[in-house]
Amino acid sequence: MWFDPIGVLIEPGQTLRWVNEANVHTSTAYHPDNDGHALRTPEAAESWDSGYLVEPGDQFEVTLTVEGVYDYFCTPHEMAVMVGRIIVDRPSGPGTLPLDYFQGDAAAQGWRVVPEAAQAAFPAIEVIMRERVVRAAV
Repeated sequence: MWFDPIGVLIEPGQTLRWVNEANVHTSTAYHPDNDGHALRTPEAAESWDSGYLVEPGDQFEVTLTVEGVYDYFCTPHEMAVMVGRIIVDRPSGPGTLPLDYFQGDAAAQGWRVVPEAAQAAFPAIEVIMRERVVRAAV
């Protein structure tokens, strides 16, 4: 279970589409609006959650206009390291910070840290910037 590509560089205003091939998946932004997850998207960007994509061919789209790094996950498979990273234009925002940057911040009390197993799965920002598209290692 993985997103492919797992990392991508896009221009502001581009639309991304996730298409379910098998099983049940979501595309869900790391954002406090999504079950208290830590903010790993630009502060000015809207959160997203596709809801469950159940049938093969089910699709979800999001248009990203705010520059920065967007980390996202699959709700039922986050612990199985089904995560991805999108960079819009150039890297900035919370997605460029250490995964525990918010620890000790009273405003972030209750935020959920990215699971340890998933932390190593994100492609490096430098690799995405260089390659533009990072395929999942299968």
